[in-house]
Amino acid sequence: MANASRQAAWECWGAELKRRREESGLTQEALGRQVIVSGGYIGQFEQAIRKPQLDVALRIDEVLQTDGFFERTWRKLIDDQRYPDYFAAAAELERLATKINDFESMIIPGLLQTAAYTRAFMLAGNPLAAEEYIEEKVRGRLDRAVILKDAMRPVYWAVLHEAVLRVPVGSPAVMAEQLEHIAQLARERKILLQVLPFAAGAYPVMGKSLRLMEFDDAPPTAYTEGAYSGNLLDDPAVVKWAQAAYDLVRAVALSPEASLALLESAAEDYRRCASTT
Repeated sequence: MANASRQAAWECWGAELKRRREESGLTQEALGRQVIVSGGYIGQFEQAIRKPQLDVALRIDEVLQTDGFFERTWRKLIDDQRYPDYFAAAAELERLATKINDFESMIIPGLLQTAAYTRAFMLAGNPLAAEEYIEEKVRGRLDRAVILKDAMRPVYWAVLHEAVLRVPVGSPAVMAEQLEHIAQLARERKILLQVLPFAAGAYPVMGKSLRLMEFDDAPPTAYTEGAYSGNLLDDPAVVKWAQAAYDLVRAVALSPEASLALLESAAEDYRRCASTT
């Protein structure tokens, strides 16, 4: 579904929510209390500024007695086969964010991946997958990365553990191209990059990934991901904790200049290795 038509569909979803809410005699605040979100969130859902999570859609159906209408339409709108179910809602928010902070402990963040790196990563987890499936996943990653080329692109700040640079995904040539791609984005000032070195030792959210997103007209969110699962978090206290964890990681990471030098050195090592194989 194209972005414009998808947004129009969400606007219809929000308009229907408003109509059903008003028919039930509930204010935004009253409905919010019953579905465990703020009244402001209900208003943002109705204006299609923000998309609800599935559990919220389920509770709306229960409170408004709409026989699963909002769950069914949510599933239809959020369904995008390019992304896993647990990431689809986060991908929607990504397009609206004004600032994105990523921390990754083992793999290159999706927004920074090259086609070859994505293909190698997908094949590692799906060695018997059809080529069409792999290519669909690759296109999904590349489509997401377009936001970094937009004139209105979000502020993007990534902190990568050094393991991300050292664990090869695909061939040495693939890794060289991938790290050179990130270095180019940093040199063009399209992203801010820091590397957390092995020497830093233990750190918050160890072994995990963490994403923080900020918006013009909505509260910030945090997204964490594990094996075949993801959690989109918008509770203010939890988001505040996640921001503190990210700040601690960023504080002990190398400076952007030293990080770029380490990245380029690793890329050169991979390029040298590729030339001898």
